Amino acid sequence: MFGWTGNILRVDLTQKTFRKETFSEEFAHKWVGGRGFALKTLWDELEPGIDPLGPKNKFIVALGPIAGIPAPNTGKTVVAAKSPLTGGYGDGNLGTRVTEQLRKAGYDMLIVEGAASEPTLLYIEDDKVKFLPAAEVWGKGTYATNDWIYERYGRKAGVLNIGQGGENLNLYATVRSLEGRSGGRPGMGAVMGSKKLKAIVVKGSKPIPQADPDKMKKLGAADLRTVHEMDKKSGWSIQATTGILAWCNEVAALPVRNMRKTRHSDAWKIDGERLDDARIATYGCPTCTMHCGIAIRDHEGRESELDYENIGMLGSNLEVFELDQVGSLNYLCDDYGLDTISAGGVLGFYADAIDRGHVAGDFRFGDGERAKELLRLAALREGDVGNMLADGSMRMARKIGRGSEAYAMHVKGLEVSAYNCKLCPGMALSFGTSPIGAHHKEAWVITFELNQTVRDSYGRDKAEKVIELQRIRGGLFEYIIACRFPWVEVGWELEHYPIYFNTITGLHWTLDDFWKVGDRIYALMKFFWLREMPDWSRKMDYPPMAWFDSANADTDGPIAGKVLDLEKYDGLLDHYYDLRGWDKRGIPTRRTATALGLDDEARQAEAFGRLED
Repeated sequence: MFGWTGNILRVDLTQKTFRKETFSEEFAHKWVGGRGFALKTLWDELEPGIDPLGPKNKFIVALGPIAGIPAPNTGKTVVAAKSPLTGGYGDGNLGTRVTEQLRKAGYDMLIVEGAASEPTLLYIEDDKVKFLPAAEVWGKGTYATNDWIYERYGRKAGVLNIGQGGENLNLYATVRSLEGRSGGRPGMGAVMGSKKLKAIVVKGSKPIPQADPDKMKKLGAADLRTVHEMDKKSGWSIQATTGILAWCNEVAALPVRNMRKTRHSDAWKIDGERLDDARIATYGCPTCTMHCGIAIRDHEGRESELDYENIGMLGSNLEVFELDQVGSLNYLCDDYGLDTISAGGVLGFYADAIDRGHVAGDFRFGDGERAKELLRLAALREGDVGNMLADGSMRMARKIGRGSEAYAMHVKGLEVSAYNCKLCPGMALSFGTSPIGAHHKEAWVITFELNQTVRDSYGRDKAEKVIELQRIRGGLFEYIIACRFPWVEVGWELEHYPIYFNTITGLHWTLDDFWKVGDRIYALMKFFWLREMPDWSRKMDYPPMAWFDSANADTDGPIAGKVLDLEKYDGLLDHYYDLRGWDKRGIPTRRTATALGLDDEARQAEAFGRLED
């Protein structure tokens, strides 16, 4: 079997034991890697209804067949577990040297079980596994932890670690790696923290099995140069993802004031042009050909690496328009190991609730200094306010009550990314149907919707486009694994990825083969939700209700007086379900399950809810 090592490393933190396991060629071809491997493993091995922060949950690091191979932007790793934030399947990807090092150590997946009795560093070097004390860095941030690890193991080691957010079980704590890389928005850092797993360090020296390594080496080297030249020619990396901020402000899709507003006259102060002017360094992931991490000096003089989501959620959404202050909020999130999107959403919701008189507090929009202190409280779970903020918007709203659920900007418990969809039905559908909660990575349809369609239409074409993008972004790139930016930003054709896959594996797949794998993964993620939430209804696939509220409409600008139409959104959701072969609740039918090779999983799911034929 080429392309995969065929090995899994299973670690038990409770017993401090480990063993190597193998998987079949059939498993590899059916689930491919990354998100596919992680999802299927969690489905098979987790007891329904377990506590996501208990020892029965499993933390998974999963790789794909092209992950770590020298080719454009292949340095990605998936981290996954049952989410403590949403209660469903949770995952995220991040750029890290773990990608190459774990594969060279001889593994395609790491499964971490149980929980340590004391802070632990898991050290993996080829066939050696060690459980080392990490008390010295427990309580420290991710930057200090990274430095501590680099001093002992060298900067070429693969590293995953958590900050105080993960240690204190903040529900949107992430897993961190390198200087500015972060992943696992639905609380993957909290799962590590619940296991007292401070860090994972990996070194490997073995070759990665490939059907034609010489051909792949030449192909990868040539394509790395080509994509780099495409990036230089396009100028994308000058502003990178932050170039979208000015556009979002122009078209009334920017998150402002807990997404009450869609534009702001001061947005230019934190846009991509200003960020480029303030640049002091640029960073990227391993094998990156188009570095998107732009670092500036924050308000305290520290180096802070920013992208659009950071600026949109910690800047305009909080009405903080001093770029260095936004940099400080981002730095603190990175150091504490908190998701910047959810942190901005949580603080925006808190300020909004205070504004409306629904909760007492001293935080106001625009107060960057108080926001810094609130991030500290949330990371440490300090006091009543810190504990409330650490639980995320959905649980905050349930606690506050008084109608606050209507303006808590989340889907399935995961805070909405930095796109305000008051009049973007397709992007609202993308957020609503995202299987891990509101995340733009699954189907970033907003530019298609606003540039190529009628903005306020709810036609079947928008549901088709969301599914097309989910197959690519939430499917292909999440299980092979690679970064989507070469394709989405500089036009690197998708056809290159089957070429890499086939060169490495010796198979003869087409893009249609990959689309079926993606559909299989999305169907099983829905079965996972049904199993964990037997009272599932289609309302779980709704975007935030604030986007349907006419009282929340803009008073001026291009979408003045307009909001989403709930009845029309339901029709759009029906189109989506019909195209996927799911019932009106949003659950795959038996026929669809059979077509996707999920008969066994469908029979198991039916114990928690009836499936239609």
